Amino acid sequence: MPREEQGVSIDRYMIIPRTLIFIRCGESFLLIKGAAHKRLWANKYNGVGGHVECGEDILAAAKRELLEETGLSTEISLCGVVTVDAGEAIGIGMFVFSGEYTKGEIKSSGEGSLEWVKINELTSHPLVEDVQLFLNRIIRMDAGDPPFFAHSFYDAENKLVVNFRD
Repeated sequence: MPREEQGVSIDRYMIIPRTLIFIRCGESFLLIKGAAHKRLWANKYNGVGGHVECGEDILAAAKRELLEETGLSTEISLCGVVTVDAGEAIGIGMFVFSGEYTKGEIKSSGEGSLEWVKINELTSHPLVEDVQLFLNRIIRMDAGDPPFFAHSFYDAENKLVVNFRD
């Protein structure tokens, strides 16, 4: 299909593609504690990841972000796709990946400090508000399971709501 027939129009809902990656080692996940100077999620724990750059596919972007933020080049697989509605004409398309730590030196970046957090200690850390929900899904997944799909939005009290399609 030619470019002009792709149906791209500024009056259509658009999403900004992002990646979110969780690396597991036994009973722990590698999380990044956002640097204190960050505008978003400062001093909160999150998976690593970031924006997809022009010309990248989603997997290439996830692998690049993983390498940039951790120094790791481990294999990762798609676990979920989340449409984030922030109440604007442009939302977020978040592609959630996970992988197993096998080897390599872990190197923090300017994004924040990396920490292994035990699954049973997740609730004692200040997590980005949707991280626990995504990790709960990933923990229950078996190899070969299809990815989960979810839609998140903010209610009238500005509280995050995440609906998973089951």
